[in-house]
Amino acid sequence: MKNVIMCLFLLATLFAYGQASFYTSNLPIVVINTNGANIPNEPKILAQMKIIFNGQGKRNNLSDTIYNYNGTVGIELRGNSSLSFNQKQYTFETRDNKGENLNVSLLGLPAENDWVLNAPYNDVSMIRNVLAYSLWNTMGYWAPRTRMVEVVLNDDYQGVYVLLETIKKDNKRVDIAELTPRDTTGFEITGGYIMRIDAAGNDDLTFTSKVDGIGTTMNKKVIWMYDYPYPDQIHPKQQEYIRSYIDTVELVIQSDGFADPLNGYAKYIDVESFIDYFIHSEVSLNSDGYKRSAYFYKEKLKQDGTGGKLVAGPVWDYNLAFGNCNFCNGNKVTAWCYEGCETNPTPAMWKRLTQDPNFMNAVKCRYLELRERYLSETFLYQLIDDYAELLDEAQSRHFEQWPELFENNSPWGGGFGGFTGLWFSAYTVSSYSEEIDTLKGWLAARLRFLDQNLGGTCNPVSANNYAERGFSVFPNPAASHLTVESFVPVTRCSLFDLEGKMRWNKDLPLLSNFTIDQLDGLSNGLYVLLLECSDGSVRRTKLMKTGW
Repeated sequence: MKNVIMCLFLLATLFAYGQASFYTSNLPIVVINTNGANIPNEPKILAQMKIIFNGQGKRNNLSDTIYNYNGTVGIELRGNSSLSFNQKQYTFETRDNKGENLNVSLLGLPAENDWVLNAPYNDVSMIRNVLAYSLWNTMGYWAPRTRMVEVVLNDDYQGVYVLLETIKKDNKRVDIAELTPRDTTGFEITGGYIMRIDAAGNDDLTFTSKVDGIGTTMNKKVIWMYDYPYPDQIHPKQQEYIRSYIDTVELVIQSDGFADPLNGYAKYIDVESFIDYFIHSEVSLNSDGYKRSAYFYKEKLKQDGTGGKLVAGPVWDYNLAFGNCNFCNGNKVTAWCYEGCETNPTPAMWKRLTQDPNFMNAVKCRYLELRERYLSETFLYQLIDDYAELLDEAQSRHFEQWPELFENNSPWGGGFGGFTGLWFSAYTVSSYSEEIDTLKGWLAARLRFLDQNLGGTCNPVSANNYAERGFSVFPNPAASHLTVESFVPVTRCSLFDLEGKMRWNKDLPLLSNFTIDQLDGLSNGLYVLLLECSDGSVRRTKLMKTGW
């Protein structure tokens, strides 16, 4: 009798949950119930959400009654062009029973209340976003953490989604100083801020760059937006401060003396992050690169006059990267993203930076460093294969639910992978495994192109040829040891974690070249290396400790 009841339940489930047969998964299952209400573009509506996850390597079933999360959410549609897709994307907030925001941990991610269910509808691999975020993280920066899930909405199966963190000021996300409306003078007004370059919506608070963008688009105006403090909370004096700072950055980069190590762009921007953002954008050949969903942040200036520079990142929205579209040179392995294209104008500062030999030398050194590990085909292929293996079961249900992504007679014009006949079509494949092979092949070809054509010359110190640095640290990331080469002899070397706790230090007899081999006992993660030099200067850089 028990077996009969179970069979009846499974049969009922098969009929209940949409076109694809779905009742169990190796992925976490997100179940959303709006009580029949349609989810609007805005504002958020209340819904119930359950997340079924029984642990790593265990099956998750719709019949399970123990939940990773079971509570109220405020949910709305997200996106612009993606609003026309059959598979919708959602932003949601976890809330308490009074409707107030409630910080919770979902699927092991740090507790917060703002989340995204990203629909990989226009990315047949379903992993381009997570690949981009993983790369940015391995380069030593915070990127949105992700979890692959399957979603059921009002008893209808919706396919595979990426549950991910939003870009937000938070000590576990973008960790910058809190800026209140009272912070309008002195050091307090200098940070923190989160800004982004994007296509403006009706409710966005924006300003236009004083420097026209580049590309073939007729509209050359680059639009900056205030993300933090929030548009309804930012004080007019804070608006003016960060707008003026960004104006200065862009005007200095366009000036004749832009490459001056003391008074040029290095005075205003975190050069290291701009180097890494440039490499990341060019490796991925992101069609929206530099010009849409392009984030920056600025920390508060310190009392000693250090810090407070404009930092590039975090990265966001890479569904159309890695060869996945036919506009903005997205399917041309030999193109340069910074050169601009026919869509939104690309900020001119990126092309201008390539005209500084010191910047490109630093890019070259950093690129070669990354090619040895995180941009090696071995590392990238393994990362892709790991995600593909995770999705091997769910992908068939996903494409059963959205057959227009597969069928040659689909209303889109047909073609699994690349949306043949759709305006952003780049290519076609005949299976998920072929899509994964295509992604690998594109990456290999792109890296070969960069190997042969990326400008600059790498020498032991060129990656750090800036006034505020003047030293080279390699390899970075490091596993057990690293080498330091400095223009100015070093008298003391210290290593700090991000909480400011000293983890290692040593007095040195005026050394300009030395090795640190005491890293084995450190946990993997981000650290700050500080050098005290014989001329009284103090130089610092970020160091990623890895287990590789």
